[in-house]
Amino acid sequence: MNATAGSADGVQTIIDRLGVKPGDVVMEIGFDSDIDAALREAVVGCVGELHDEGTDEVVDTVLLWWRDDDGDLVDVLMDARTPMAEDGVVWLLTPKPGREGHIESAEIAEAAPTAGLQGTSSLNAGADWVATRLVAPRGR
Repeated sequence: MNATAGSADGVQTIIDRLGVKPGDVVMEIGFDSDIDAALREAVVGCVGELHDEGTDEVVDTVLLWWRDDDGDLVDVLMDARTPMAEDGVVWLLTPKPGREGHIESAEIAEAAPTAGLQGTSSLNAGADWVATRLVAPRGR
């Protein structure tokens, strides 16, 4: 069973699964009226505020709401990496299959390495959104 951001238990579960903790610096990119408000409110409730792309802070987590017609995914992923902590995470939030703006997983799989990131997992992030966890590869 996948917990979503829609229920009280689901809110805590999604926060736990995203790995967001009080005190984390979270940057949000791609906010629009179609985002999952319950997920966003849960993150704000945990960390207090979301920063935009202009932040001077070192960022622990990036919430990147992205749709098929939003432009070049590689460019925005590169921009998202710039303020990220070494162990930071990008959660790429995309519309689920069949929803307007859906992005094929192959496009994500192609864009992430070009931006210096790799996908590690995906999770249900609400009724209309799926979240893909992207991180910088660990050097050996």
